[in-house]
Amino acid sequence: MTKQTEHKPYQPWVEHYPDNIDYYAEIDTTPVPARIDQAVKDHASRVALDFLGAETTYAELGDQIERMAGALQKELGIKKGDRIALLLPNTPFFPVMYYAALKVGASIVNCNPLYTHSELVHILKNSDADILVTTDLKLTLEKAEKLMQEGMADKLIVSHFPNALPTLKKFLFKIFKGKDLASLTDEKIKQKHLNWHDLLEKNLNADPVQIDKDDMAVLQFTGGTTGMPKAAVLTHGNIAANLTQIDLWGVDLFRPGATLAAVLPFFHIFAMTVCMNTPLTSGVKVAMLPRYERKSLLEMINRTKVSILPAVPTLSHALATAPEREKYDLSSLKIGISGGAALPNETKIAFAKATGGRIAEGYGLTETSPVLCCSPLYAPNKDNSIGMPLPGTDVQFVDVEDPTKFVGPGERGELVAKGPQVMPGYLDNDEANKESFINGYFRTGDVGYVDEEGHIYIVDRIKDIIICSGFNVYPRTIEDALYHHDDVDECNVIGVEDEYRGEAPIAFVKRVEGSNLTEEELNDFIKKYLSKIEMPREIIFKSELPKTLVGKLSKNELRDEYEKLKKN
Repeated sequence: MTKQTEHKPYQPWVEHYPDNIDYYAEIDTTPVPARIDQAVKDHASRVALDFLGAETTYAELGDQIERMAGALQKELGIKKGDRIALLLPNTPFFPVMYYAALKVGASIVNCNPLYTHSELVHILKNSDADILVTTDLKLTLEKAEKLMQEGMADKLIVSHFPNALPTLKKFLFKIFKGKDLASLTDEKIKQKHLNWHDLLEKNLNADPVQIDKDDMAVLQFTGGTTGMPKAAVLTHGNIAANLTQIDLWGVDLFRPGATLAAVLPFFHIFAMTVCMNTPLTSGVKVAMLPRYERKSLLEMINRTKVSILPAVPTLSHALATAPEREKYDLSSLKIGISGGAALPNETKIAFAKATGGRIAEGYGLTETSPVLCCSPLYAPNKDNSIGMPLPGTDVQFVDVEDPTKFVGPGERGELVAKGPQVMPGYLDNDEANKESFINGYFRTGDVGYVDEEGHIYIVDRIKDIIICSGFNVYPRTIEDALYHHDDVDECNVIGVEDEYRGEAPIAFVKRVEGSNLTEEELNDFIKKYLSKIEMPREIIFKSELPKTLVGKLSKNELRDEYEKLKKN
């Protein structure tokens, strides 16, 4: 198959697009603050947020947003272009501050509360945040105080975590979990500290601010493919476009009456867009958990009748295979949306069996706000496919060695993307911007191809490809083979140095509880799925596999672990 000498967009999905979805539909880029205001008007009496049983209506949410926006403007002097960092777990405080900040023209800087101090310093120093917002949980407040001591922000806003709870739980929390709360100890920081409740009690209204689609809305830090975390500039237009695209793809999924489970953390781009912005601009109820706990999630699904569950594959797998799942009614679950990592077919099957619903795999990156592609929600899915590009999104493939050349239909290459959800670039990083865009397309760093019906397949990350005796070996291919075995619960494959082949695959496997599966038995099983060159040099069984802070299986930690094992 010859390579394309000039780019002529190959878009086979157009002729095979799902019914009732227009690939060429107009993409609304009305900024999120205006959409939230409209949702508050249209759904005032509906429940917007459920936090462990404490409900907030759309009218109440809108009132809190307005009062916090007024306080930001008139008490703290926040103006268009300022930056507000959020160091918060999933609580009602998060969306209130997020939307209040955007309403007055400020930009959000999302911070992971589980990051180390040095990682948070990097984010705050590079974002030049004016205000840091946190809650008085010990996990977050102690980190926030230390950051303030180092001058990482001018002011600190602290919410009282128990205030987010239902009355009885608030009372019980203070009695039995009071040790999880903290207070500021530094007198100088106390002077820079403002109480969340006091700010709302000012009852101030915000003055209107003109928000344009090209204005920066969010600074989202990402590690990308290499190097230190970079700050992706996501505009109001980027974020709004992706909400529109997701809503078009979902047809009637995000509509009043639906309930979405927000167990993924809002500070992550997937959750920010799919678990918070999309449902709350559509009149959907968002049921939140401050962190993932399997039992808590099962109880919440049973109690609130969750119909939409966005999750990473490991979470969906844990839910679908939970030994206690039959104690709970999961029949309300209609759609699972999987993102963040490759979705094993076995997880799709287990989810359908446990819930009666179906799970669709999506694909995207921080730099694309994030969703580029998704499997059809109401039509047959192809195994191992990430689906088709969302409306208004162009996905193409370029030569891995020479990204200036587009590869032909069906050929493997690096996925590049163009669309209204793609960021304009990284903040103050000309070198990264030059490397990240080619021919007007954003380079994802993922290798894949498109079939004749327009279904997109991701083979692996470029950096994860294993070169064995000159041949490309893809970890995902080996992982798919391992997942075919009923006794494999989780698996992850990395490449390591090999004297004979240059590199060789090593598989790490977590067995199903109670299994005594051996390396010899598993090797014999996967031989029918893999070529000789793809067979792992070694299979290492572990009781748990390391995961990232949002629950994705982590190859980096396994690489570090293997290096330490080799040295010992």
